[in-house]
Amino acid sequence: MENAAFGKDFSLLIIDECHHTQKDGVYNKIMCQYIEKKHQGLKGLPQILGLTASPGTDGANSFEHAKEHILQICANMDAAMITSSKDYVQELQDTVPQPVKKYDITEERKKDPFGGALKDMMRTIHSHLGGPSMTGIFGSQIYEQEVVNLEKEGAISSDRKTRNCALHLRKYNDALLINDTVRMIDALEYLEEFYISEQTKSALDQTDRLLLTVFNERRDELRFIASNKVYENPKLNTLERTLLEQFRLSNSRGIIFTKTRQSTHAMLGWIRSSQLLASEIKAECLTGAGVSSLTKHMTQQEQHNVIRKFRNGDINLLIATSVAEEGLDIRECNVVIRYGLITNEIAMVQARGRARAENSTYSVVAQQGGREIQREFTNEYREDLMKRAIEAVQEMPQHEYRIKIRELQMEGIISRKVKEKKHNATKAENHPKDVRLFCRDCNEAVAHASDIRIIEGMHYVNVNPNFRIYYTVSGNIYCPRQFKDWEFGGSVSCLKCGQAWGMEMIYKSVPLPSISIKNFVVELPSGRSTFKKWKSVPCKMEEFNYVEFCEDNLPDLF
Repeated sequence: MENAAFGKDFSLLIIDECHHTQKDGVYNKIMCQYIEKKHQGLKGLPQILGLTASPGTDGANSFEHAKEHILQICANMDAAMITSSKDYVQELQDTVPQPVKKYDITEERKKDPFGGALKDMMRTIHSHLGGPSMTGIFGSQIYEQEVVNLEKEGAISSDRKTRNCALHLRKYNDALLINDTVRMIDALEYLEEFYISEQTKSALDQTDRLLLTVFNERRDELRFIASNKVYENPKLNTLERTLLEQFRLSNSRGIIFTKTRQSTHAMLGWIRSSQLLASEIKAECLTGAGVSSLTKHMTQQEQHNVIRKFRNGDINLLIATSVAEEGLDIRECNVVIRYGLITNEIAMVQARGRARAENSTYSVVAQQGGREIQREFTNEYREDLMKRAIEAVQEMPQHEYRIKIRELQMEGIISRKVKEKKHNATKAENHPKDVRLFCRDCNEAVAHASDIRIIEGMHYVNVNPNFRIYYTVSGNIYCPRQFKDWEFGGSVSCLKCGQAWGMEMIYKSVPLPSISIKNFVVELPSGRSTFKKWKSVPCKMEEFNYVEFCEDNLPDLF
């Protein structure tokens, strides 16, 4: 945001859900610039109003930690004060009634031969892989992080066997999580979809063939187990009873919050396949607009259409990820269900706040003694801690409060400058021509950072015409949104191994490969590494010059 925007273009900035104003959040980046300009003495800055129902505690287990977090949010917001309803609490409760909370406890799964078979297959892959054993339990988030790190290590060390085994183990771990959340058949179909794409790879090595064999040899067994209702997930029985109880008695409208896009689509399929539920419930999914390699994303227009149908009563149940936790205001919504979730106190408060109608219910479907219910109890404790911390900050003497806020702001400014200086120094040390890009899958050296140009500060394209021999373009990427200077072409992938690289960007009628750095290993003079974002790559790349590019590569035009 430019100085002129702060001083001249507007006089009031309202930040809704301002608990996001921390760390590397977009809100915080805006406020960092604001605070620096204020400390430099810039006049005419807009007033700031932050709104939130849940500033959170940053995972605090102590009052002091929670209070520090509230003060940090206030410092990030440059808040002169933090206020909450005190004089009109009863009016607020009458206007926005709180739902009745209940725990719908499910029985423990007595037998899980489907999950057992998946774990056996994972052990077979581990035996082929060798090396150090994992500490995380199969089907846990800890194990998922371990295989993510293992894939990264394999990519950096050019060990395709390790990398490929890690990728497959993550898919099995995902399937275990799906099996624990929805139906066995949903987990199987997730794996089948993955292995169909694996079989189409142009070049298969020994590890590829072994991994395909591990799945193909037991696929029929998995399908047979999945067809036996005796082994089905008992959480679904509890969820079915809860839904029928809520939707049979009244003209209800509700939201089920679940963790992943896969589970939203799987749950929708389960509801539609049930005669009892389908007769009472008209459901749709509501998921994020961000592109994912795991599940089809929703466009913003698709999101708006689903919300409109929910508001109009054309559908009466949303099956949603966290995208629906904030900003969805539907007065008729009277049922909120949190299903299979392990989140923080902010998500709990936000989800509960979606139930706006009178006599609403907020239900937690969880196994007795399981991680979900334990986290819900922890969140309740932290919500109380948050309220006490807010009250303590409100009661601070104004002089003491202002000193603390300024102290935290100065610490933040200095910390950011040190970090930025270090990052810029590292960038200056690495010349783009000395930075090489390797395909993350087959380890083919395909480009240098000196080949990369930046369009509109966010699109990284390769302008070297010789790069064309390394990739192939397939299909067309559909996007209903129109952009001023560019449009989507096809998907760009490695010609040698099929690894996805990015997309073709048609910029002012010129096709350019726009590549995602997460699909490459970067070799710096100091060694090899991987990056999630281009901005983290420690070297300086040039802006794209359209005229210069056309003169060099399209001479027939001149």
